[in-house]
Amino acid sequence: MNPEIQKAVEAGKINQTAAGPLALLTPGTYVTHKSWGFGQIEAVDFLLYQVTIHFGAKRSHPMQLQYAAESLVALPAEHILVQRAADLPGLKERARKEPVTVMRQILQSYEGRATQDQVAQALVPHVLTEKEFKPWLDSTKKALKKDGHFTIPTKKSEPFELRDGPVSHAEEYLAAFHTARLLKDQAAALDVVLKNLSEFNDPSTQLHPLVAAATDAAQKNQRLNAPQALNILLSRDEILDRNKDITPDPSALSVASLLQSATRLQLPEWLSQIPAAKLKRALGELQTAFADQWISKATDLALRGNTTRVVTESARLLVEKGAVEELRSALAKAISEHSIESDTLLWLAKERFGEFKEFANVHLLGTMISAAERELFKEHPDRKLYDLIVNDEELLNDLIVSATDEEMQDLMRRILISTLFKDLDKRSLLGKIIRQHPELQSMVSGESSETQESLIVSWASLEKRKNDYEELVTKKIPENIKEISVARSHGDLRENFEYKAAKEMQRVLMRRKADMERELGRARGTDFANPDATKAAIGTKVSLRDKSTGDQSTFAILGAWDGDPDKGIVSYQTAIAQALIGRAVGQEVALPTEDGAERHAEILSIEACQLPAQP
Repeated sequence: MNPEIQKAVEAGKINQTAAGPLALLTPGTYVTHKSWGFGQIEAVDFLLYQVTIHFGAKRSHPMQLQYAAESLVALPAEHILVQRAADLPGLKERARKEPVTVMRQILQSYEGRATQDQVAQALVPHVLTEKEFKPWLDSTKKALKKDGHFTIPTKKSEPFELRDGPVSHAEEYLAAFHTARLLKDQAAALDVVLKNLSEFNDPSTQLHPLVAAATDAAQKNQRLNAPQALNILLSRDEILDRNKDITPDPSALSVASLLQSATRLQLPEWLSQIPAAKLKRALGELQTAFADQWISKATDLALRGNTTRVVTESARLLVEKGAVEELRSALAKAISEHSIESDTLLWLAKERFGEFKEFANVHLLGTMISAAERELFKEHPDRKLYDLIVNDEELLNDLIVSATDEEMQDLMRRILISTLFKDLDKRSLLGKIIRQHPELQSMVSGESSETQESLIVSWASLEKRKNDYEELVTKKIPENIKEISVARSHGDLRENFEYKAAKEMQRVLMRRKADMERELGRARGTDFANPDATKAAIGTKVSLRDKSTGDQSTFAILGAWDGDPDKGIVSYQTAIAQALIGRAVGQEVALPTEDGAERHAEILSIEACQLPAQP
């Protein structure tokens, strides 16, 4: 024993148990502390009976000998943390060129096993950056599998383990299946085999018993747990597809025969429990299972598939197999009857610019509201459809973009009487609609649109405004919808400038459409014939002389859309016209100027405007 340590024991500064650990704590030794982490011994002072340690930011931290012996763990030179501190450049080089050696060193440093988090703590950020770590670990796992001395975890929380000798991973995967007692564990073990088929040296020999055992497990459980049995059969069939040397038993239970045994209600329920990666294969067996009836089965799944995933894959299958019209007809009927399910509506909302874009209209929105109302009565209501209606303003705009005034009024009444929406959500939804259709404000405020003043317009300007409206709704808006669809197909809407620009233009066009519809509804055409020329009025021409300059000017007061200042024609709604209307010859009037001041003029004459009548 170190004489100084012996003296400390005899002086009662440390007990005999602490002597051994204390002997390891020499200056320069690397240590760990459960609270302060990794550090290095700077000095041991037997006069003051204390150890000084450097813990990163905690420099020259003193610790009494007894406490140091009890709380510090001396690390050997080969420990990964010591290597990182003593030879960081060398460790970085080994991590790049010899990742298996580095992983072995990490596991040996932690008694043969370490989780992914512990591996990361040993290497990040000193040896590898956080960005570099995952790719490094993924490639290292492949190398560890080839080495055979390591157990590779399937979950992040499970540890890597170092073995005494190499073991075949393929045999491990097979053993995991054969020792599994629960059907779900057998299915999970089969999936592991599928992911690692390349590790089987003699697959036809090694996997034949596995295929037989998987078939047997599915057959025994087809009544008790059909979804898991189906899951196992799908994995089995994929193994057979990738290993043509294995001959399956022709009398064995098949995916098609199991699907055939399902009732109309069971089929979507079973398929909803199938992993996403296997669903397409399962649906592909519908033709074998149901022969001439497969289209009606797939269509039923597209309308009532229990999950959006089942709906989407069923619809995709029908499109790929040329059964689009059958699906389109079924969708149209279900929408008109308001019998379509929430998951199908969620799929249609995503497909509104795709194969079934003709359904993206205000009627679909009404159907969505009905479906969301039905959800309220379920034991476990799904809020996804409700949230989509209330929060997705882009979807709302797309569905009402081509709606007529009548359809919009029906929609507003539908929302106003619905008990589906929370008060704040209803106000928000109505506000979004009114932003696109301001003329509907009266339905919320209770004000009658009939009280709005009529617009007096010439027949020519009315005809022109109608033509402009026709061009807007038949050309500009459809072209904009097409631009949105094309821009949307370019991907990532967050960075898609063309899509954002097209959507902004859509808002401008729809606001213009609403304004024009409101104005046309108020417009009253006239030819301004036989006006009362005793006073300035709509349809008269007024001659004036400026009181200050003596300059003369003439204004023709015509309809709301007839203004042409260069020709001396002003709308009766302008400030100048309003200042003149009702005044007689000889009277003085104050006319507004562009700078906000007034100029005084005398009315010299008033006569009727001569305009050709319009049909």
